[in-house]
Amino acid sequence: MNGPMIKSIVESRIEAKNIKTILFEYPNKMIPGQFFMIWIPGVDEIPMSVSYIDKKIKGITFKKVGEATDALFKLKKGDKIGVRGPYGNGFKVNGKRILFVGGGTGIGMLAPAVEEAARKNMLSTVVIGVKNKNELFFEDRFRECGAEVYVSTDDGSKGYEGFASDLAKKILSEKSFDSVLTCGPEVMMKKLLDISKNIPFQASLERYMKCGIGICGQCCIGEGLRVCKDGPVFDGETLKKTEDFGVYKRDAAGRKIKV
Repeated sequence: MNGPMIKSIVESRIEAKNIKTILFEYPNKMIPGQFFMIWIPGVDEIPMSVSYIDKKIKGITFKKVGEATDALFKLKKGDKIGVRGPYGNGFKVNGKRILFVGGGTGIGMLAPAVEEAARKNMLSTVVIGVKNKNELFFEDRFRECGAEVYVSTDDGSKGYEGFASDLAKKILSEKSFDSVLTCGPEVMMKKLLDISKNIPFQASLERYMKCGIGICGQCCIGEGLRVCKDGPVFDGETLKKTEDFGVYKRDAAGRKIKV
């Protein structure tokens, strides 16, 4: 297993309530949808999808949800973190018109894919779904890519009142797309897979990971697929055959819990 490279944080910015982006120098090439294993000294090592891709600078965007992310959130410019990766397969950004659907912090990892679509002169429609307007981020970043952006909030405080999957269903009934790319709550992505029907589909899954390189088996789904090595992005045909997609995942002890 490769050891982490120790990196200094070059920029730390608040994106929304309890949501932060950390940038660090990392010249390795990577594609949208890949992830890092981020080591927070003295606390834990956790998987984080890339949310910024520049030739020299990479970034992660995350929400405070537990001990590791709480500690990461407190770090500032100049502090040190450990970085392994990039790992995983990433998105295949192709077609003429793409529908992107991001929910919660899943919005962050879609941003590099939307930017790649813009560089390829593709037409992008982006649905971003959050609980309320205070958790909204990257809306301007998507618009700067030339994307058509729709916002949904669970409480109706901004944009469409309801779930991102319901708004996406409405858009899919009105417009045609060559592919659907998504990241967010798995229940949302499962619903999107069902309503996307025959449109090529890609979803980025999240599972508990320890090694990040396919050895420990902690992130296995379906018939022996490893989210870290075979994913985290899976196509629709694979997910239709994966019985635990949208149903359950495993905790640190390997016990099944509902997603």
